[in-house]
Amino acid sequence: METFVGPVPADLPPLLDQVFSTDGLFKRLYEEIMAQSFPEHSRKRMKLEPRAIAIAEWSPTVVPGLLQTAGYAYALFREGDPRASEEELAKKVQKRMARQDVLSGSSPPDFSVIICESVLRRNVGGPEVMREQLAALLHHGAQPTTVLQVLPLSAGTHGLMDGSMSILTTADGQPVIYTEGIRSGAIIDEPSTVRHLSRSYDVLTAAALARDVSTCMIQKLTEAS
Repeated sequence: METFVGPVPADLPPLLDQVFSTDGLFKRLYEEIMAQSFPEHSRKRMKLEPRAIAIAEWSPTVVPGLLQTAGYAYALFREGDPRASEEELAKKVQKRMARQDVLSGSSPPDFSVIICESVLRRNVGGPEVMREQLAALLHHGAQPTTVLQVLPLSAGTHGLMDGSMSILTTADGQPVIYTEGIRSGAIIDEPSTVRHLSRSYDVLTAAALARDVSTCMIQKLTEAS
């Protein structure tokens, strides 16, 4: 008899750790297995995320993975790989959703994110998917450990126009930066470069809309969609 084993729910490993008193073993093994299907540069980032005490993100093109809904992620994966089967896409979406556990645990990192206004206006997956995604951004932005800002289209040039960037800070090390382009990415840990890019992020924060104004913009777009 053929048996199909489906994807493991992300909340199962922590429950197994609790039942068997394994001090996070099942959760760590689950994270390692989930990471294996990602490119090497992404795996490095994913190893840092659960250890981060602070994460700062800038995204000029899409909603950052840590904030994506399943429908939004599916639309991106489908467009990026038209020949993928539904099963393959479902696995990719599940892996992306599993990454978001870092924001929903008992001690989430301080999370700052700046999203370009164009990301909010770009119709990914259709009106229903975008309404759900915008509502999710409002939910995330209301969390006490999250600061979500929108960079308006009227903003001028800045030092991070070349692509997306994440700054990850762990309790036991200096901040490192992850940059990403089309099918490529890199971890940057050289101190002077990290300082330079971190400063560019600070400048971008000053140019972005205030937290409450950003929320109002997203709310209006949600109502209009």
